[in-house]
Amino acid sequence: MLKVVGMMYVTLVPVILAGIMVMIWCKLPILKALAKPIDFGKNFADGRRLFGDNKTWKGLLGYVLFNLIFQILWGLACNNETLKSLNFFYQHHENTLMFNVITGILLGLGYALFELPNSFLKRRLDITPGKTVNGFWKVFFVFLDQADSIFGVALVVWFFYPLGILLYLAYVLIGALTHIILNMLLYFMHLRKNLV
Repeated sequence: MLKVVGMMYVTLVPVILAGIMVMIWCKLPILKALAKPIDFGKNFADGRRLFGDNKTWKGLLGYVLFNLIFQILWGLACNNETLKSLNFFYQHHENTLMFNVITGILLGLGYALFELPNSFLKRRLDITPGKTVNGFWKVFFVFLDQADSIFGVALVVWFFYPLGILLYLAYVLIGALTHIILNMLLYFMHLRKNLV
């Protein structure tokens, strides 16, 4: 089991690094024209925003760009036989530049796009963007806030390696816990506004 958990982390090193870089990227005063909401400020039939101001084109571009860069760099590092043997992507596929370009783009899209249903749900419940609720639903939404993107990236891994449903769900759980820990670190580094 420890080896499988190790493989999960080895496989998603690029995603972890990209997630940190996107936090920095979105704060930089560059490409301000892309810091516009993905939903173009449009409302749903209920009169509330589709996703809110926090889901921007700059963030989407950042997730794709940095996952692409880090997947290529990590692919080079995984020419080491030990790392290669611990990476789910290279169990059934060659570690080539084109393969890493494809998986990097898919990881970025999976990360960014799988955050959108959670944002949509939170807008329907009138939860302020970047915040969570109190009471009974707090634990659910804290978990969902950390797990939503992991559902997407683990699905990309499953596309290239037959994880099966139990390993997929374990990936999501471990990924969400890792996400919580990273968010806490980013909060203390003043790169995040909220603790979780």
